[in-house]
Amino acid sequence: MDKVKVIVITGPTATGKTALGVNIALRSNGEIVSADSRQVYRGLDIGTGKDLSEYLKDPQKVKYHLIDIVEPNEVYNLKQFNCDALKIIKELSDVKKLPVVVGGSPLYIDSLISKYEFPLSPPDTSIRDFLKDKTAEEIGNYLKTNHPEQYNQIENKLSRPRLIRVLEDLEQEKNGNNDSESLNSNYEYLIIAPYYDRKEVHYRIEKRLDERLKSGLIEEVCRLHSNGVSWERLDSFGLEYRYISRYLKNELSCQEMRNTLLAKIRQFARGQDIWFRKMEREGHEIYWIQQGNFQEASELIKLFISNRMLPEPKIRISEIIYGKKQKK
Repeated sequence: MDKVKVIVITGPTATGKTALGVNIALRSNGEIVSADSRQVYRGLDIGTGKDLSEYLKDPQKVKYHLIDIVEPNEVYNLKQFNCDALKIIKELSDVKKLPVVVGGSPLYIDSLISKYEFPLSPPDTSIRDFLKDKTAEEIGNYLKTNHPEQYNQIENKLSRPRLIRVLEDLEQEKNGNNDSESLNSNYEYLIIAPYYDRKEVHYRIEKRLDERLKSGLIEEVCRLHSNGVSWERLDSFGLEYRYISRYLKNELSCQEMRNTLLAKIRQFARGQDIWFRKMEREGHEIYWIQQGNFQEASELIKLFISNRMLPEPKIRISEIIYGKKQKK
């Protein structure tokens, strides 16, 4: 029996993943399954790049899943995403819809395409008790010792909520009682990522940031806080919410906030590249498409859907960052 086909659209921030994913879903009888750790939260719209207007551009519209499903003060972790996403993917395949997973959260993508271990139940009180009296430094040291690679990806290592959020996700991988399902089990996936050189990515990040600031991002953060989302919680939602919160608390000027945020987002994009390099070196084929060219992506998908042999990827991010491996 053939495995169910799944398209995965991923890549660094500000590279047009949503637009490409929507185009693919629209022309392939598909629906979008978001793989973004922040888009699940209601009210985090501009800062997370939900771009919901993209889904409505065509009269047919494109249906999406795992966006706006929990409140900002609720907890939604990697295990919940993994279970929800696999359930939706199965439901879509059952009704002959093409699942198109779209997102730039590498850990969320990796949890689907790799074998992960999760406990049978949510974290027990012993984990919560362990965290309760720990300082940010102590939690950071624990992460550094037990999950060094993930620890090094954390931009703000002094944010206790952020450290806790990462630890709660990653602790589920250790000493699990059962393997999670993964797309390796019953599904076959094609990973496509829009590719731009670093200079262009930096330009796109700056352009997008300025557009978001003009479109009401500061007002969005202010509104979330007015609606009961603490500064500490906002800090845990990532760069945009962290530095705009600091501006609203008069810790940064508007220009300082904008410039710091720009530098941090560019740094974050470099960190994403490192993760994708890791995925490639673990054996995952990622088809990097120049400027997210839809025609090129479409040709790959046709081959994939019809079970024909795919070509070798033209671009490997690991070779761009570290150079080609020398043959022995």
